Amino acid sequence: MSYILNGITALPHLGVIRAEGEDAAKFLHGQLTQDFSLLGLSEARLAAFCSAKGRMQASFIAFKRSHGEIWLVCSRDLLAPTLKRLSMFVLRAKVKLSDATSEVVLCGLAGDAVQALAPGAHPPWTRSELGAASLVHLYPADGSPRALWLAPAGTPAPTGPVLRHEDWLWGEVRSGVATLTQPIFEAFVPQMLNYESVGGVNFKKGCYPGQEVVARSQFRGTLKRRGYLAHSAAEMQAGQVVFDAADASQPCGIVAQAAAAPGGGFDAIVSLQTAAAQASLQLGQPGGPALQLLPLPYPLLEDI
Repeated sequence: MSYILNGITALPHLGVIRAEGEDAAKFLHGQLTQDFSLLGLSEARLAAFCSAKGRMQASFIAFKRSHGEIWLVCSRDLLAPTLKRLSMFVLRAKVKLSDATSEVVLCGLAGDAVQALAPGAHPPWTRSELGAASLVHLYPADGSPRALWLAPAGTPAPTGPVLRHEDWLWGEVRSGVATLTQPIFEAFVPQMLNYESVGGVNFKKGCYPGQEVVARSQFRGTLKRRGYLAHSAAEMQAGQVVFDAADASQPCGIVAQAAAAPGGGFDAIVSLQTAAAQASLQLGQPGGPALQLLPLPYPLLEDI
């Protein structure tokens, strides 16, 4: 019997960067992997912030609260260094970047809790405006709708069944959309986590740090790693390596994000060499616990 996500939980592992000013969208457009110049008030963006070598240094779920204000949700353990690095590129742009985490109420909603606030079907990366609050619709987890609810501090949070934070983290994994955290800082180009297939990369926009590497990976057939869902009876953590049982000389993959599964064991998003997708996989070291790959919940761009 499958576990169904349902309820509301606080999300202390996430933080919010605020970009304010008439150049906010233009500035982010030139720094991140997604289009922000055409971002509408009813939309959201999944985006990566990359090094000059195309390696992901942070990931964001971002949306406009108004035409001059954009909120960017990211892992809290990367917020301070990301804010510092982004601020280095502001120069003469009319934009102010700040850590707004303490000024925002941030909750995760799943299942009926989403439907209660925004009935009907909502595609991922769309935004529903609910008074002072924003509801950002995410990729589902095993068919359960999921969303982020954000509002200025002091705004009453939505009420409903309580969802365990551990189960929200599991739903993040089951959605197949990874959030970058410190253990995997600069470990991947976006396509190694399937970002091009879940709305995280726009190949038609202008330049941004690492753009040439990201584009070359996509169009010159140089990409040899992909994101996969995996399960193990053993505990998994971001940053752990994965081995092919037939080749103990070097790892063939890295755990990007993991969480305890309600039915036992752990589920994870694993970035894996495509050549090893049919291999006997082992966690942490040669001879380590077995790793079983699961079907992805979405098609890859090359299959669409």
